[in-house]
Amino acid sequence: MATETDTSQEQKTKRQILPPWRVMLHNDDVNDMLHVVQALVRSVPSLTTKRATEVMIEAHLHGVAQVVVCPKEHAEMYRERLEQHGLTSTIEAV
Repeated sequence: MATETDTSQEQKTKRQILPPWRVMLHNDDVNDMLHVVQALVRSVPSLTTKRATEVMIEAHLHGVAQVVVCPKEHAEMYRERLEQHGLTSTIEAV
């Protein structure tokens, strides 16, 4: 049976092997809100429509919003998908 210490060590090892990256969505004055929500849901399968709407609103109000935290390879893929939908997105190390 795995202990809490074992689980913590596994998470630490995983972070060392696959360090987390943030996918950031930047506000723009070109895309309408519905398009942004739909693009988020299509680009990042783990997002619900509700969460995508929250991300869109945060980017609209604050200029930028965190979409998801994941390994770098996934972050690059999500950024690319968002950009294919005409959105501005960046990634950054956590």
